[in-house]
Amino acid sequence: MASMNQTPLAFPSRQTLKPTTINQHNHLPSALTSTITLPQLKQIHCQILKTGLNHSNPLLLEFLISSFSLPNSLDYALSVFNQISELETHFCNQVLRALSRSIQPEKTFLVYEKMRKDGVVVDRFSLPSLLKASSRISGLKQGVELHGFASKLGFDVDPYVQTGLVRVYAACGRILESRLLFDKMLQRDIVTWSIMIDGYYQSQLYDEALVMFEEMKNSNVEPDRLVLTTILSACSRTRNLKSGKAIHDYIMKKNVVMDAHLQSTLITMYANCGSMDMAQHLYDKLRPSNIIATTTMITGYSKIGKIEAARSIFDQISEKDLVSWSAMISGYAESDWPQESLKLFNDMQASGLKPDQVTMLSVISACSQLGALDQAEWVRIFIENLGFGNVLPINNALIDMYAKCGNLAEAKRVFDKMRKRNVISWTSMITGFGIHGNADTALRLFHQMKDEKIEPNAVTFMGILYACSHAGLVDMGRQIFASMTNDYKIAPQQEHYGCMVDLFGRANLLREALELIESMPFPPNVIVWGALLSACKVHNDVELGEFAAKRLLDLDPEHDGAHVQLSNIYAKAGRWNDVEEVRKFMKNQGISKEKGGSRIELNGQIHEFLVRDKNHPQVNEIYEKLDEVVNKLKLVGYAPNSTGSVLVDLEEEEKKEVVLWHSEKLALCYGLLGVEKGSCIRIVKNLRVCEDCHTFIKLVSKVYEMEIAVRDRSRFHHYKDGVCSCKDYW
Repeated sequence: MASMNQTPLAFPSRQTLKPTTINQHNHLPSALTSTITLPQLKQIHCQILKTGLNHSNPLLLEFLISSFSLPNSLDYALSVFNQISELETHFCNQVLRALSRSIQPEKTFLVYEKMRKDGVVVDRFSLPSLLKASSRISGLKQGVELHGFASKLGFDVDPYVQTGLVRVYAACGRILESRLLFDKMLQRDIVTWSIMIDGYYQSQLYDEALVMFEEMKNSNVEPDRLVLTTILSACSRTRNLKSGKAIHDYIMKKNVVMDAHLQSTLITMYANCGSMDMAQHLYDKLRPSNIIATTTMITGYSKIGKIEAARSIFDQISEKDLVSWSAMISGYAESDWPQESLKLFNDMQASGLKPDQVTMLSVISACSQLGALDQAEWVRIFIENLGFGNVLPINNALIDMYAKCGNLAEAKRVFDKMRKRNVISWTSMITGFGIHGNADTALRLFHQMKDEKIEPNAVTFMGILYACSHAGLVDMGRQIFASMTNDYKIAPQQEHYGCMVDLFGRANLLREALELIESMPFPPNVIVWGALLSACKVHNDVELGEFAAKRLLDLDPEHDGAHVQLSNIYAKAGRWNDVEEVRKFMKNQGISKEKGGSRIELNGQIHEFLVRDKNHPQVNEIYEKLDEVVNKLKLVGYAPNSTGSVLVDLEEEEKKEVVLWHSEKLALCYGLLGVEKGSCIRIVKNLRVCEDCHTFIKLVSKVYEMEIAVRDRSRFHHYKDGVCSCKDYW
């Protein structure tokens, strides 16, 4: 425990003081209550000294207790206390109680140490304050010592001491010890139950908190607003809408008066559980609304894809704080509106607010989605100017951002300069090399990570299996998949099985892929069946493709990708009647194919293109450039290939015309208008690049001597000198 080294104060001797009665200084108590500065406190102390009263006088006690609540006054007050030669237990207990509630509860133990040193009796009324101080500073060592002291003197049967001990162990994360003490208590009031429930909550044992709540009700102890708030927060954390509704019903049945905090917690619970109608109903009744509830509504609507509703609530906030700005910026980033996210970030800065780390993580995420390298560079410089350059989560996000923006070298530079790396750092780097088709480096990092005693997690295995899949490393993929359970005791999830099905499917091991699916310990989901369906399309296996599509559509009848893939399979097989049937079904059911789109960043501006896009200001120049490029490529053997790319039964010449208008070709031609020879053009596409565009871009890289990087839905393609980094295996 801390030692009591306070600066001694010089007290005038009693002989020099004139006798004065307390009545002559009856203004001092009111002066103490209005004291707000240390100099004022010192003036009052001088007046107290002049009274000649002994140091156990109630006025001095009031002086000490008042001083504990003032900023920068604790040391002075403790110096006064340290000069008192004749202490009494009751007086000290009052001081202990005040200190345990102060802004520096650790100072409580300085008084305790002096009591023990001066032989002042520590009684059962002393311990609750000391235990409260221990819990506030998470002082397990102090708590254990006090527990032993209480047991030795028989104070551990006192209900207030027991409650204090339960609180200490819970606050220190020793929830089992806390529960053992709780179970031995003969008297448990609402405070003790509240401490125990909150202890489970703080230990992230949310289900146990819910069980404890039911036990409390069965013990005929009525929960108060604090308990109800904690238990609703537990439901919110676990997305347990059923239990959350039950607690809401309980509140209504018992006519619990809901304050703003409890109302906000209810709103948060419903919003986190995706029940936005109920959240909106409660929010509309909240008068006045508060920033916590409003921010919760923004986040809730963003998570379910209702970004316009989130923005509407955001715009209604009269005084926006950093949390509300960050919630909306994050909402846009997570809802695939990255440009709006960055625009709002600029608006936030214009409002005079300085972003924190949470805000910057959302901004980095937006840049990652855009794949805009110029924006990424600006963000990195901004982060360094904010002083976040060495923050671990920020650097982890930067690795991911640079990898997704096509600059793997810069991602690796961030990784190499990090003073500390965790499993997320290694996983981000491994995944980065994987999506860029560099499986050898991804594997080398994977083994290096293990050599440095960093254990891979489930996400790491996703990244390395992905790398093996896109490089055709079947045997290595098998070994790594087996090592998950054999070496690391990580049970593969749907995503891992999906990677393995994709690995086998790409390597044309379709039957082995199906056998793996049939051996899964749980029913396969749309990810797994989708991986098999894609492989069937690549390898023209109509029968198995129909089987996989049926299984996928049984799970999700409106899955546009499954209908399109099946249509692709029929089209490649020339079964146009079946193609027409699929298309007709999609039309009747209102299922629309996701539109292909491509983005390109040029001179710091993002330009977007759709298939056959005519909306760009330079549309005429773009199509003229496209004609020029096609004519040049034909000289080196290019012929538009519409097989599998145009999924309607058109005349061959019509198909060729349509395939030339794909969005990535338009974006590429716009890039050729604005960059110099030898530069790098970077394009981001929302769908998988088709075979014709893949060939087209390879030839452009050779004829125009350009380096071209295309990020499609599943990976990066780096084109240079007529060759792609994927080695035509994608």
